[in-house]
Amino acid sequence: MSTSPVENVVIVGTGCAGLTAAIYTGRANLKPLVIEGSLPGGQLTTTSEVENFPGFPQGIDGFQLMTNLREQATKFGTRFEQAFVTSVDFTAMPRRIVCSDRTILAKSVIIATGASPRMTGIPGEKELYGGKGVTTCATCDGAFYRKMDVAVIGGGDSAAEEALFLTRFASRVYLVHRRDALRASKIMAERATTHEKITCVWDSVPVAVEGVDAGAVSGLRIKNVKTGVESTLAVKGVFVAIGHMPNTAPFAAALDVDENGYFKPAAGSQVRTKVPGVYVAGDCADHVYRQAITAAGMGCAAAIEAERWLAEHGA
Repeated sequence: MSTSPVENVVIVGTGCAGLTAAIYTGRANLKPLVIEGSLPGGQLTTTSEVENFPGFPQGIDGFQLMTNLREQATKFGTRFEQAFVTSVDFTAMPRRIVCSDRTILAKSVIIATGASPRMTGIPGEKELYGGKGVTTCATCDGAFYRKMDVAVIGGGDSAAEEALFLTRFASRVYLVHRRDALRASKIMAERATTHEKITCVWDSVPVAVEGVDAGAVSGLRIKNVKTGVESTLAVKGVFVAIGHMPNTAPFAAALDVDENGYFKPAAGSQVRTKVPGVYVAGDCADHVYRQAITAAGMGCAAAIEAERWLAEHGA
């Protein structure tokens, strides 16, 4: 396995957090190296239109937004390499990032690997994901479903929050849950179950998302787990709200993570870790907001922290 020369800063991930970090470290003349994984550009590349990113009053295609960020980072000297990180060794300097085909050495590291939404795996879900009616973010896509009926799948706080947010736009929100009561906190459950626009569909699991042939969601087929009876909810949008999986596994042995696998930044910081010169940014460390703009902000903060740390240590 080959070993590369020592890099000033290596950024792992190419979503909003990673690319923003690349722009800032590039402008600081640090010649950042960005490691791309299996989804260059992150989750936004699967979003047809982004309306809540500042500076685009008419909205912008998610793929185009990430392309713009990549071009901006390249303009300032960022290099990109395709690799898959399998493990890291942060016990000595330089830091070692072990990939499937080589080891990359770095003075500082910014981890911006994001999080992957948990999906149900039912037929039609994958085919209609991303601009075709299946989504995992009400804040991102709710406004596209004004005066339409939609369904939310899940029973925790996230599902309740998604359902409540969607009442601002949708005519009717069906909250589909496999049990006869929500797992959400008492206050969130009460808000959701008593809202006039929310209809709770108890003891039911999703079976399939309908509308694949037409290229747009036309309904959600569900099954009652007690009776076995199947029926279809005539909805135009399906919001999957059963949680996210942070992409932190290769780093978990070297850094602190919480019970759900999200990075735990050092006390008093959003982006510092317990390892000097190693920073985290974006959805891999943020399970609260999970927005493009907050990820970009964390990427900016991590880049500034890395720049200052390198300056203090003679890089």
